[in-house]
Amino acid sequence: MALTTTPFGTRATAAEVLDGVDLTGHRMIVTGGASGLGAETVRALAGAGAQVTVATRNPADAEPLIKEFPGTRAVALDLADPASIRAFCDDWSGPLDALVANAGVMMLPTRQVNTQGWEMQLAVNYLGHFALANGLRTALAAAERPRVVVVSSGAQLRAGFDFEDPQFERRPYNPFAAYAQSKTADVLLAVGISRRWAEHGIAANACAPGFIHTKLQRHLDEATMQAFGAMDAQGNLVTPDYYKTPVQGAATTVLLAASPLVEGVSGSYFEDNQESEVVDGGPEVMAGVAKWSVDPVASDRLWEYALPAVR
Repeated sequence: MALTTTPFGTRATAAEVLDGVDLTGHRMIVTGGASGLGAETVRALAGAGAQVTVATRNPADAEPLIKEFPGTRAVALDLADPASIRAFCDDWSGPLDALVANAGVMMLPTRQVNTQGWEMQLAVNYLGHFALANGLRTALAAAERPRVVVVSSGAQLRAGFDFEDPQFERRPYNPFAAYAQSKTADVLLAVGISRRWAEHGIAANACAPGFIHTKLQRHLDEATMQAFGAMDAQGNLVTPDYYKTPVQGAATTVLLAASPLVEGVSGSYFEDNQESEVVDGGPEVMAGVAKWSVDPVASDRLWEYALPAVR
């Protein structure tokens, strides 16, 4: 089957992707939508007329967005806390046209766990969104053409999901390995939703926004940032040519959340506004989606592994 392509290039902005798209009457949720990539996602969706709910740990952080777009609201959500997720889902009423699973944590320097004992990057990036999507499934199914967008990362090319020790209880904790695994899990979440909820008309896709300066990198040390070419020897941030701006990084997210160009597409992975080729993952691979990230068997296994944690 041919890959889905769009006329938008790597440097297209979120506003350009939604130019001419009318989202009036559409209700959408963006997790982590108060800053960075999430805020630009909110701006583009709200700018096209959508009523956007910013799901964030601190709703006060979203006040500038609410002032900019009065139809926007902010609701507290801590993806590491099952009780917070349940409260958010219980508070929601009516149809939901799009859930954008954007929030995340990256490369925590030491192993941390949530109240359920899940390693924190996996808990926030995957399990929290898994629980949120499951809690909102009825609302999604009530919409006309509902979509779920899971923001993953090119890091999914570096590690499959380790079902033998996913919580780093026996193997040494590695910040990047934990992050990469969680981003693979994110793609598998989109695959799982696509496979299991198609009968409800729910489409789900994952995407990589690319390299962007946001708060997500706050846990990276100077050596890592310098290796990326994103920090100079004096500790100042610099922007390499391959980096995107937040408005460019949000383009693929809003494409999947609202563009008619991808209507009917589900279970896929996009980067730079195009559907990605399935490739062998590994340390030297720079583009595409790893076979282990879209493996339906792994998706089903991960779904069953996570399900008891949200019951």
